[in-house]
Amino acid sequence: MLTELRVSNFAVVEQLNLQFAEGLTVLTGETGAGKSILIDAIGLLIGGRASADQIRAGAEEAHIEAAFRLDPTSPVLKMFRDAGVLGSQETELIVRRILSRSGRNRAYLNGGLTPLHLLESLAGTVIDIHGQHDQQSLLSAQAQLDMLDAFGRLGGLRDEYTAVYERWLANRRKLEDADRLSAERAQREDFLRFQSREIEEAAIQPGEEERVQAERRRLVHARRLAELTQTAYELLYAGDQSVLNHLSTVEKCLRQLHEIDHETAAWAAACGQTALQLRDLAASLREYRDRLEQDPDQLERIEERLDRLQRLKKKYGGSVEGVLAYAAQLRRQLEELGDSQVRVAELRASIEEDVRRLDALASQLSKGRAKAAKRMQDRVSEELAALRMEQTRFEIQVRIGAGDEAFSPTGRDRIDYLLSANRGEPLQPLTRVASGGELSRVMLAIKTVLAETDRVPVLIFDEIDSGIGGAAAAVMGQRLRALGAYHQVLCVTHLPQVASQAEHHLLVEKSVKQNRTITSVKKLDQHARQDEVARMLGGLTITKKVRETAAEMIDSVKEKR
Repeated sequence: MLTELRVSNFAVVEQLNLQFAEGLTVLTGETGAGKSILIDAIGLLIGGRASADQIRAGAEEAHIEAAFRLDPTSPVLKMFRDAGVLGSQETELIVRRILSRSGRNRAYLNGGLTPLHLLESLAGTVIDIHGQHDQQSLLSAQAQLDMLDAFGRLGGLRDEYTAVYERWLANRRKLEDADRLSAERAQREDFLRFQSREIEEAAIQPGEEERVQAERRRLVHARRLAELTQTAYELLYAGDQSVLNHLSTVEKCLRQLHEIDHETAAWAAACGQTALQLRDLAASLREYRDRLEQDPDQLERIEERLDRLQRLKKKYGGSVEGVLAYAAQLRRQLEELGDSQVRVAELRASIEEDVRRLDALASQLSKGRAKAAKRMQDRVSEELAALRMEQTRFEIQVRIGAGDEAFSPTGRDRIDYLLSANRGEPLQPLTRVASGGELSRVMLAIKTVLAETDRVPVLIFDEIDSGIGGAAAAVMGQRLRALGAYHQVLCVTHLPQVASQAEHHLLVEKSVKQNRTITSVKKLDQHARQDEVARMLGGLTITKKVRETAAEMIDSVKEKR
């Protein structure tokens, strides 16, 4: 609800600070006193168009500020929390707008500069203003649909449909992206397979390069290795002058030495052990010599293998280990590409299932809306008749689209509110046939019907009683008072039948101080209310009878409460 409004240097308002309460509040006063100026100020707080002409003469800036206390369950809270305006536990919204002659108009939400579109989001969600020329939500196709769904209590079904619709759209976008990339993906897959095949056919083994390099060195130096091996073998083992022959002689000497001096026993044993080791070495030299081959074909094969390894290293990783790691990466990418094909198939299946589900939910919505439309138009027609619009025909048309292309975030229905204000005239959309006063009464009728389900907390009616009187005016006052049980209602009125129904009464007055016109507002007590309602009844001449009638009108409302 709107709890406070502050206005300074706006039109003929110099300084104004008003507190508001729940229920129905009426604003009355002489014609031209400035009642609609207050509504214009509130309109600026919900994104209304600003003009330097609205700034009070002699001032450089006009300031309008309002405080709203929102219900903790209000859907508007999430929007402002997501925008960073409100904290997770905050429910009070402070809106401020500054108009400047320099053109540097600013808007603030809870003290922070904000773009105008966030203020505009307040219209139809926090405040609805209805007047002769200002119908913020009644003429909107989306708002008409929202009102019908609220009346039919179709919110849960619609939310379920919307969730499926958003998933369907997301999957369609993913599938479109996948299809768009399919040619590129196929080309990519061919390239990856070529690289993977090239590496796999090389059959590289870890540590292979070092082994092949060693083999190449042996083949290149095979002759020299054979010569060295043979020389070492001969000196160690072959021939009468070999090391082992001499060592055998040494061992015999040491054994004889041991027979004479037992302290030298270890020497002969050590010599024998050395002989065994040298014989093993000689055997190894012989085997190594026998393995050495001077095979030009084998060397050529080794050179080719090393060249292949070098080329692969250069292309795929800089080392044999890098090439093997790249090969593993290629296998993973190919698996992912294979998985993407599976994912595409899954997306297609999911989209088909979503379409079936959307079709079923949309059909349920269409049926529910058709039933709700019939009931709602009958209820609204009854309210219009009570507001002395007996000749008016009101109808809600539900047009159902066909095919997948008809799906929208809210279903596949197009809702039109149709009106015929005069007998014999065809039904046409509200925008074409209704005057400002008629629109206002239609809105009042709809708001009355939707009183328990409409989530907009603040309703403002600006002179919607123009052109009516008598019993119709009394009914209008009763409807506005009834709305006050579910909303905070502010109403600018010239009718005593409406003013007498109010729970709170504000009087707007114009005066001249120091040769300047000033608009002021004051809250009326019980006695002052009787005087104001009497003025509205009797004009300039307020007789005792008129005053008594005013008191009776106010008291009768109290009794009904």
